[in-house]
Amino acid sequence: MKYLPEISYNADEKIWSGKEQPVYFSADLSVGQVIFHEMQRHPKLVAQISDTENTVLTREELLLNSMRVASYLRNLDLEQSDIVGIIARNTTHIFAVAYGCLFNGMAFHSLNIIYEQETIGKLYDITKPKIIFCDGDEYEKVKEATKHLNVKIVTMRKHKDGSIRIDDVLATPLDPFFQPASLEQGVNQTLAILCSSGTTGTPKAVTVPNANVVKNILPFMTISDVLYVHSTLDWMTGLFAAITSGVRSCLRIISDEPFNPSDILRLIKKYKVTFLVQVPPHMAQMINSPEFDNNYLSSLKFYFYGGTGCSLEVQERIRRCLPPNCVFAFGYAFTELCAGGTGNFHFDQKTGSVGRLLDGFKMKILNEQNEPLGPHEVGEICLYTGRFWAGYYGNPEETRKLRDRNLWYHTGDLGYVDDDGFLFIVDRKKDMLKYNAIMYYPHEIEKVISQMPEVSEVCVFGKPNTLYGDEAAAAIVRKTGVQLDPQDVINFVAKHLQPKHMQLNGGVFIIDSLKYTSNGKTDRRATKAFCLEINTYN
Repeated sequence: MKYLPEISYNADEKIWSGKEQPVYFSADLSVGQVIFHEMQRHPKLVAQISDTENTVLTREELLLNSMRVASYLRNLDLEQSDIVGIIARNTTHIFAVAYGCLFNGMAFHSLNIIYEQETIGKLYDITKPKIIFCDGDEYEKVKEATKHLNVKIVTMRKHKDGSIRIDDVLATPLDPFFQPASLEQGVNQTLAILCSSGTTGTPKAVTVPNANVVKNILPFMTISDVLYVHSTLDWMTGLFAAITSGVRSCLRIISDEPFNPSDILRLIKKYKVTFLVQVPPHMAQMINSPEFDNNYLSSLKFYFYGGTGCSLEVQERIRRCLPPNCVFAFGYAFTELCAGGTGNFHFDQKTGSVGRLLDGFKMKILNEQNEPLGPHEVGEICLYTGRFWAGYYGNPEETRKLRDRNLWYHTGDLGYVDDDGFLFIVDRKKDMLKYNAIMYYPHEIEKVISQMPEVSEVCVFGKPNTLYGDEAAAAIVRKTGVQLDPQDVINFVAKHLQPKHMQLNGGVFIIDSLKYTSNGKTDRRATKAFCLEINTYN
């Protein structure tokens, strides 16, 4: 499949535009109504297999469980304006919880299990959920973080005294005439609240409207597809995986284990996964696994990746192991956009690009004076959808910083568009470093270091120097079984980059693993803090 999104360019306004987005479902339907009706088709098809819990649910069984969750919430006299909390792994019944909320038109606020008690408290103080579904592993910290909210807590597994068991929820009697609720505020009503990446402090609560999700359900998925996305419901790909499998009748494989490259390769091969979504750090770990070869990826028809930068070597090694007809696509998106913004389906011709605008989007590149730039000029990437977005829940100030009065999203990412309309990401605007008053970006150095055959992953950050400013330092994860000396990395950079401000003046740290955000992206700030702490104690 060589899909080339249709785009146009207005040279006067310097704006790129995708074509109008096609409509697949009635514009007045909620996501819950779409899932409810689609789940009744093919009732005997297997909807979900949990590899870790050894459970199998047909679409009929999953639908009934979802209706029971919805009925339980209705019996609590909760309203559509009330929020349901979720902080759980991909276990057997968590998707019935999500669907049950959608059937009721109630938004759920999903957090990652790694969040500390303080962060959980701050986030749930914003949305004030009436009930929270979590694993027993997180019960005590959730209970303590929300004790002032008088919230009910349902445990999905490893049940604790004082919690409501999910089995009790699933025993709720069903009304034989059960129907999903219509949305009281229309299709722009919030269906879920996710969290921003949170690399600069406490994550923000990102609203996701029904209308945006209905428009972006993958049209090419079929009942013959087998879907695997490692993300949980607090990440956009996790949410879309849950909704897509419900609407498109494909089989979804789930696992509640932390990411492990050997396990993922085994899982792909065992279940003949056809559709896989990953973040580049997971891709890098996978190709560094001793088991990695094309025998494990032979079933794949779609391989989508994105979320952060990806080295050319990682992309090339993955691609060499994919079947010839597998769609290998690098995409660009962010949680607040509520959809993928670009996609590169032409790896060979546009290596390193995140692709062209997808249907329904516009894009412009702005300089520091907020003036639009033309092709091959680097500036801040701004995107426009024209769709409703309620912003960050309870945080209008941060909402205005991201989306201006003309509804353009200011991404904070730097990039340029080539003559064919393909977008190239340069770096994060906020990641800019200065050495001796000279500006540079970590990505420029990371791109060089990633060419070293001994390097699996790299993260460059600024090490403070009172005289010069930000000295470039590199955190390196070596490939399994190889030797690499810090001086080798310093010499390699010196050979390929001449400017003094781009040398590794801050040194090299060889570590076992980089630090990641809850959704698998490299956390530059946390990696920097870890390395500098090592340096302090050594």
